[in-house]
Amino acid sequence: MKHIFIINPSAGKKRSTAALVDSIQALDLPCEIAFTEKTGDARHIAREAAETGQPVRIYACGGDGTLNEAANGAAGYANAAVTNVPTGTGNDFLKIFGRENKARFTDLKALSEGPQAAMDLIDCNGHLGIDIVCVGLDSRIAVDKDKYSALPLVTGIGAYILSLLENVIFKSIAQPTAVDCGDLHFHGETTIVCVCSGRYYGGGFMPVGDNMPDDGLLETLVVRKVSRLTFFRLVGKYGSGKYRDYPDLIWYRQGEPVTIRGQAELVAVVDGEPLRAREMTIRLSDKKVNFFYPAGLTYEPKA
Repeated sequence: MKHIFIINPSAGKKRSTAALVDSIQALDLPCEIAFTEKTGDARHIAREAAETGQPVRIYACGGDGTLNEAANGAAGYANAAVTNVPTGTGNDFLKIFGRENKARFTDLKALSEGPQAAMDLIDCNGHLGIDIVCVGLDSRIAVDKDKYSALPLVTGIGAYILSLLENVIFKSIAQPTAVDCGDLHFHGETTIVCVCSGRYYGGGFMPVGDNMPDDGLLETLVVRKVSRLTFFRLVGKYGSGKYRDYPDLIWYRQGEPVTIRGQAELVAVVDGEPLRAREMTIRLSDKKVNFFYPAGLTYEPKA
């Protein structure tokens, strides 16, 4: 089996990249190392590797965006599997294995020998996501947080918090949309539309805590327009999966495609990557992607 390490050098410091290369070269495995230079490179490298038809394990070394590209490239190929070596700021998908286990994905030997599972993928206007697609306030927060990430002493979650404060206090919380999802047909202002296959996004928010990333079902939350006061009162509850406590404000649907139309251009974030359109259809993809992880970990939700 071939092992291909796709390294996003902009996701980490030069010193950490050099240390990663040293760790890869120390492995007693048939390895290849490829560096990304621009958006789309990781997808292209993963697709070329998958198209050979030979067994291959692909290591996305970076954040959620690098993993997203690798997953898009390997989607639908039974001979290929992907994973995430966390050198980025978020790495939200890995949190399904336990927030405390992120470092386990840096043990490359254990990772190379680990099991794999076929994970569901979300299709948003043809772009695939392995974790969560969001449209609305949370997507705008995710896009704007990048300008805070470069500030001294600002951590990954800190950048999200600063972006949250900016978007909630100084901008409009809700936007006019038409949302259709199963028996839900809503025309009005929505704050958030969130479609989940994974469980975490936004640096650690967990809107639906009991869903499984391989069960063939997507979980959708639609948050109607709320005041700023209500938002600050409920954001912690939303971020910890307490949506069932607020059925008048947060509507839940399972397993149905979602169509969202806006009066102006909408911003979606697919695994941290922005996508813009006036209309978006979000559904379960007919493709899956194999994901491998260290032995002994589980992505079953905690009781």
